[in-house]
Amino acid sequence: MTTLAAAAAGSDAAPGTLAFIVVFGMAVALTVLFRSMSKHLRKVNSAARREQDAAASAQDQPGDRQGPR
Repeated sequence: MTTLAAAAAGSDAAPGTLAFIVVFGMAVALTVLFRSMSKHLRKVNSAARREQDAAASAQDQPGDRQGPR
């Protein structure tokens, strides 16, 4: 255990440029993913609202429905 602690304390390991590029790339990818997801959710919400409005207007209009017999 003493050797591992001495080796860890003596090394000058730094994250470096590669780690920064990886983290920055992940941040860019997540930003693009979140924007795309919100765009798709807006489309789904809009389609559901149109479908709900169409169902409500069809229910309000007296069509060729037959009453109970």
